[in-house]
Amino acid sequence: MKTYTPKADDIQREWWIVDAAGKPLGRIATEIARVLRGKHKPMYTPHLDTGDHVVVINASEVKLTGNKADQKTYFRHSGYMGGDKHIPFKRMIATHPDRVIELAVKGMMPKNALGRRMRKKLKVYAGANHPHQGQAPRPLDI
Repeated sequence: MKTYTPKADDIQREWWIVDAAGKPLGRIATEIARVLRGKHKPMYTPHLDTGDHVVVINASEVKLTGNKADQKTYFRHSGYMGGDKHIPFKRMIATHPDRVIELAVKGMMPKNALGRRMRKKLKVYAGANHPHQGQAPRPLDI
């Protein structure tokens, strides 16, 4: 018996749409990461990009459970001594709601070139409008 490995021509990419309004951030991020990696397909292979495209709308209305909305911070560093910055969740969701979902999904994806290529198929929008109507995305139930 031989192990089946999908070729680039065998991979069929679909478009999915997720409405993030009122849903927990972690629940949304895990489902998005699963679809971006292609784990929902029977032809899933860890070393190939078999995933689909995901469009997220209403990112500014995503929720956190418990006290995380008050306690969660986003960390970045400039590279200089004392150059660390901590941005609270409330300020991040007010200024860059798309980054909140992108960073949550980024943490669940592989940390290599394949993971970066998979993350390019994620499109996040703060409101309900998006320019991907032509791809006819199907709703992803979460």
